[in-house]
Amino acid sequence: MSTTTASISPIPEIVADESVDENGIPWTNYFKVIIGIAVVYSFVRVYMHAFAYTMGLDYFEPEFATFWMSIFWLQAFVCAAAFAGAMGYLWVTRERSPDTVTAEVELSRYFKLITWLVGYTAVVLILGPLAGESDAAWHQVVIRDTDFTPTHISLFYLGFPALIIFGVGSFVYAKTRLPMHAKQSLVPLGIAIGGPILVLPTVGLNEWGHTFFYAEELFGAPIHYGFAALGLALLALGGVVVHILLRMKDLIDEVTAEVEA
Repeated sequence: MSTTTASISPIPEIVADESVDENGIPWTNYFKVIIGIAVVYSFVRVYMHAFAYTMGLDYFEPEFATFWMSIFWLQAFVCAAAFAGAMGYLWVTRERSPDTVTAEVELSRYFKLITWLVGYTAVVLILGPLAGESDAAWHQVVIRDTDFTPTHISLFYLGFPALIIFGVGSFVYAKTRLPMHAKQSLVPLGIAIGGPILVLPTVGLNEWGHTFFYAEELFGAPIHYGFAALGLALLALGGVVVHILLRMKDLIDEVTAEVEA
């Protein structure tokens, strides 16, 4: 038994993937996701500041159709295409032989799962402290509450679809790429993803309530309790982080032992 300080030998899957470095870490994809989310939301904020209080006050004005409903239909098409494309790609390129995946490849795939979860977390942070508060502030000034307002179009019809894409994508990636999850599911991940996604039907109840019997927009209104309760499901991300770190530690130990052998 001899000891060596040589690095891990590159393996075909990692070498063929240009998005990862020699250690299998997808830094390129990681920064693309973060920068992409930041650019899109920055555009949304600039657009909101420019037109939300000038062209977005009345749904029945012709300008609303031009400045906001056109954005809505564009978002609907792009989000639907992105979801179908991402889920289709993950399924078509799924791992057919989970038992044959080496420790190096599995470790690299955990880094990619982290990239999915980072995108999911970034969207959650935008929806809560930024987009959600912006929506409530807009309503406190304008009062009007319908399914289609400037803040709703960016929050409900862009933010939540993005949340679903990253959340479901994270779950599907784990199921189709990681041997440990091929025949079982990570419960904390399901909870952390399922809770915020279930906010979407709560949005329907919220809009129905505001339209018919609770027009004023208050942060602590009973009709908003569902948002807070389902948002607590994000605490399950702690379990996801613990699982990922423990599994990656085991894989790193296994790879290191193979190199030192």
